[in-house]
Amino acid sequence: MDPNAPPLTRRHHQRLREVYRPAGWPCHDMIEVELLAAGLLERRPSPEGFESLRVTDAGIQRLAEVFARNKAVRTPHEALVERVAVAMAQAGRITWRGLALRVPLPRALLTGEPELAAPMQQVAAFESEAPALAPEHGWCMACPDVFSVRHTSVEAYLQPVVHEVKVNRADVLGDLKRPAKRAAYLAMASACWYVLGQDAKGRPIASPDEIPPECGVMQVEGERLVVAREAPRRALDRLPFHVWMALARSGPAVRLEDEAQSLL
Repeated sequence: MDPNAPPLTRRHHQRLREVYRPAGWPCHDMIEVELLAAGLLERRPSPEGFESLRVTDAGIQRLAEVFARNKAVRTPHEALVERVAVAMAQAGRITWRGLALRVPLPRALLTGEPELAAPMQQVAAFESEAPALAPEHGWCMACPDVFSVRHTSVEAYLQPVVHEVKVNRADVLGDLKRPAKRAAYLAMASACWYVLGQDAKGRPIASPDEIPPECGVMQVEGERLVVAREAPRRALDRLPFHVWMALARSGPAVRLEDEAQSLL
């Protein structure tokens, strides 16, 4: 590779992956020009006079290096979140990661009054949301690790589900002391799951009995996600408009069925 070639960014590596997957039709933009100049792509004319692109051996080597580097820097939490998101997508659900959604909750719960730390499966803040927030309510920002809905055109059949991923015991114990966070998850979904990783010796970081009964529990066993306790489900007729806007801005995290056709 030419030492004077411009440095390649994440966008260049993404384009290399995109060209490697389909037939390699050119885009004719400056990213493509720089990849051609770096020797990571090459042009291939056809007998019919069309031109396509091919990832060179140097480009494949670069892709392998980037993949190895990204895999090495991923934290155990990020890796497990991705596994859950992919599993939900494979089950036919539309998934999001890293959402920040506001949920109205009773102010007494937000201030941590002891009597409200009991199980809260009956809290349904979205259903009572009004344009003017009631004085006894306040906003809570909920950031679920994985949020998913069914692939359906009927709003009442969405069945939104939250998966909260934990990979160390201290994080689990700290989370259980935050009833408002759990109430927000229960309010925004028809079911809430805790996904528990393993410690350094391969043991579950918590037992299902330690997780409040209003939440389901999944555990990691080797390469599998195993249901240790089913999550109670309840009806949730609709999602508020601001939630739809947040979902639209973020875009689904996993598109298994579209990936191979992304440039066609």
